[in-house]
Amino acid sequence: MPFSNTPFRLSRADQFFPAHVIRRAVLRVIVLIVCLASAVESRAQAKIGTVDVDRVMKEYHKTKEAEAKLNEATNAAKKEYDERAEAYKKALDEINKLTAQLDTPALSADAKASKARERDEKIASLKIMEREINDFRQTREQQLQQQMLRLREGILKEMTDVVIAQGKSRNLDLVFDKSGASLSRFSPILVSPDSMDFTAEVIAELNKKERAKTPTASDKQSTNSAKSVSSPSASGSPTKP
Repeated sequence: MPFSNTPFRLSRADQFFPAHVIRRAVLRVIVLIVCLASAVESRAQAKIGTVDVDRVMKEYHKTKEAEAKLNEATNAAKKEYDERAEAYKKALDEINKLTAQLDTPALSADAKASKARERDEKIASLKIMEREINDFRQTREQQLQQQMLRLREGILKEMTDVVIAQGKSRNLDLVFDKSGASLSRFSPILVSPDSMDFTAEVIAELNKKERAKTPTASDKQSTNSAKSVSSPSASGSPTKP
């Protein structure tokens, strides 16, 4: 087939949230100065905290939701692309059959001329179909890329806002991403006490609204109990007025 029939480049959710892109984007903001530089210099010892950005990204419920949305959009685009590609193959098979018929010696001159015109018309339609398929592919990939960027930017901003807020509440001067890799492929934070890390608190704050929306087992049990109390017994008789 003349047009590209390779799978969509944006075909997996983990490609929308690559670790090195996340680290690079968050590290610019997450390695923050909560207090002014002059205030840090005036202190005998700076207060430092650490956050595992990779873990926050993986455990934040909106990351999974975003990946599901992107996978759904990618699968829909791939399905439509495959349908167009299948139609292209069928049209190409029809042209090949006409070409084979034109080589038949028993075919009359008029019949050959008719089939030649038919083949030329199909070839012209096929070229249009080919352009449309390539345009569709490029457009969908751009749309998926833009959707990925919008979702990722929103998630990174929410993560950063929570880290900054918690850093300020702890009166921290600096917060480092302990999962970020340096040029040597090692984390800049090789050793740090657990007391400096507040990753779990960041994750809990980010997922707090989601937990509030999800009913717990005790909530479901209370709801079922209330329903059983309010419902009349199947064996009971109706109350007389």
